[in-house]
Amino acid sequence: MPDAISSNSVLPVLVLGAGQLGLAVLRELAPRLDPALNPLTVVIAPSSLQSENATDIALVRELKELGARVVGFDLGKTSTDELADLFRPFHTVVSCTGFVAGKGTQLKITNAALEAGVSRYFPWQFGVDYDIVGHGSHQDVFDEQYDVRLLLRAQNKTEWVIVSTGMFTSFLFEPAFDVVNLERKTIHGLGSWDSRVTVTTPEDIGLLTTEIILAEPRFVDEVVFVAGDTLSYGQLADIVEEVTGETFTREEWTHSILAKHLEGQPDDTMAKYRAAFAQSDGMHWPKSETFNAANNIETVDVKGWLRQRLAKS
Repeated sequence: MPDAISSNSVLPVLVLGAGQLGLAVLRELAPRLDPALNPLTVVIAPSSLQSENATDIALVRELKELGARVVGFDLGKTSTDELADLFRPFHTVVSCTGFVAGKGTQLKITNAALEAGVSRYFPWQFGVDYDIVGHGSHQDVFDEQYDVRLLLRAQNKTEWVIVSTGMFTSFLFEPAFDVVNLERKTIHGLGSWDSRVTVTTPEDIGLLTTEIILAEPRFVDEVVFVAGDTLSYGQLADIVEEVTGETFTREEWTHSILAKHLEGQPDDTMAKYRAAFAQSDGMHWPKSETFNAANNIETVDVKGWLRQRLAKS
């Protein structure tokens, strides 16, 4: 079996991506690694590495201050073999790239990790329970996520760990998603007001993922569930009105309503997400049964997140 990451041998770590989630993971993980034993490398888009934009410059500076070697590499445009060559020197690969590189990228990254013989692989699965969702959900990118799991389970050379987080807490309040619209004072219940969803903030995901990476005894070939909160859309509406002190217009978007929305806009990404998250099954799990609950690690719930959000505005 592969060595644990805390072994006395040199076991390099590669993190793919330094966006919202990747940076949250790096801020927690980098200070916990011994640079002599676990040298850290981060892959970002070549355009970001070469950019004169102040935000990109600040990002690269922070990554280097965290002790990471920063590499520019286009994950979307390269072949599986080229990715495998990139991955081969590393013991652990943590994918934080999301769906921005387009369909097929997560399968390509996973195939490359297996081809490279990576010892431990943490795929981009920071989302829902794709084992329950399976194939054929309204959100077609979920199919690929399930295929990644099938691919990992079909082999026994690379250890894998999946961290299931639910959706980002902030996504509930994304105007384009249109579940909670703080400006228009509207709340839509997806499927029904009793449909439930699990959410976690990127900051908590960064902390919990780091704890899972470094856990002893280590996690091997399993799905680890975490959660900042699990609640129904009805409970969400109550929380929003309680915290804001205002009355919101509530409208239940049933499955049939969401299906009509999707029929009229079949390529609309947000319409796909709304229809998918309305199904409830696979979209939630009890917070009491998570890794963070078992280890008494506090996380930010929706009420706490919203209070922080309003305090900053």
